Amino acid sequence: MNEAASLYLDLTKKALTFLLYGQELYAPAERPKNRIKRILFEAMLKRGMIPMRRVKVDRELRRQGLDFPPQALTMIGMKRLDNLQACLEDILRSGVPGDIIEAGTWRGGAAIFLRAILKAHGIADRSVWVADSFEGLPSPDVSKNPADAGSYNFENPYLAVPLDTVKLNFSRFGLLDDQVRFVKGWFKDTLPGLAGEKWSLIRVDGDMYESTMDALKNLYPHLSAGGYVIIDDYGLASCREAVNDFRDANQISEPIQTIDSTGIYWQRGR
Repeated sequence: MNEAASLYLDLTKKALTFLLYGQELYAPAERPKNRIKRILFEAMLKRGMIPMRRVKVDRELRRQGLDFPPQALTMIGMKRLDNLQACLEDILRSGVPGDIIEAGTWRGGAAIFLRAILKAHGIADRSVWVADSFEGLPSPDVSKNPADAGSYNFENPYLAVPLDTVKLNFSRFGLLDDQVRFVKGWFKDTLPGLAGEKWSLIRVDGDMYESTMDALKNLYPHLSAGGYVIIDDYGLASCREAVNDFRDANQISEPIQTIDSTGIYWQRGR
């Protein structure tokens, strides 16, 4: 890769994480505990308004991907973006066949970066698939998946980013084209329909046990030898349990590699 392409990808990472710009000043407010404030909060949500609060952003937490950024297009930090680049560039060098898929995209930042990597390398015969409900997380079925019980705020409107918004984010980077394919709906409903596809890289960012298991169960059987699985939320107990259960059930022995405090990956054996 030439110097111009390398600078382009570095600039894209900084833009997606918002580290290229000044401090972010506002973030979505949490649902208040006070009853009157909560009624006002929910009334605003019904009118399509998201209440905001003033914040002081810790740029080091932003670099590590350990915050909930108001304006950045990705929650993940620089180490996880660097890992995405390293895995995909290894795939391209090695000729591992298959497209790339992200299961769980939020504002689309990581998927935008994956498309940027293909662009920087002049790759025109692979697509980036973006699978998401574009409505947030599903309601947890605790009776079926006890690991999804707990205090995690599954209804947080901050996690629900409409498909049109994600497409707009791609277009702002000049990367909304026919090499990007969107799959809208809950993983359990949509991912079984992709059984005919072959993958070289699978990135799972589903937070929950159910979503993580649905993604691995439906996508991993079609991962090429030498391809990569990247898990964003291994630091969450629900996600970690799903990954460990899936690996045990399928006798996956390839070692887990640590990216940072929450991200992990492994390469499927050749």
